[in-house]
Amino acid sequence: MPFRLRPTVPADAPALAALARSQREHLAPWEPERQARWFTEAGQREALEQADRDRAAGRSYAFVITDDAGHLLGRLTLASVVRGAGQFCSIGYWIAREATGRGVATAAVGQALQIAFDELGLHRVQAEILPHNHASRRVLEHHRFQRYGLGRV
Repeated sequence: MPFRLRPTVPADAPALAALARSQREHLAPWEPERQARWFTEAGQREALEQADRDRAAGRSYAFVITDDAGHLLGRLTLASVVRGAGQFCSIGYWIAREATGRGVATAAVGQALQIAFDELGLHRVQAEILPHNHASRRVLEHHRFQRYGLGRV
């Protein structure tokens, strides 16, 4: 497969900061408003160190999406893991503008679902997307996600 997920590591901070800065305008309609520090190497390193702590505690699993050459194309997170009777999590992801329309998100979500169900033993993965994010809706529909509600703001 030309695209793959790999767990984030703190050493990804410089590349992720550069990617986040280059994608700031592209992601603005979909991402929460971020403080300026988020777009710096130091800000990304802090986020990645927190991702390591969350992974170790079983709360969240952060990944980068790469191409065959190892170039970063985006991020994906299996977040808010709930254990017990429910065994579920939420999935969130973003793809660089230059990589959209190439099946990157579809491949990444497929790989994340395999990890969630096969490796983590989860029973359900849910996605919270904005209703007007048609590209993400198509990716999720491809993987047989079902729309089950609309949260009012």
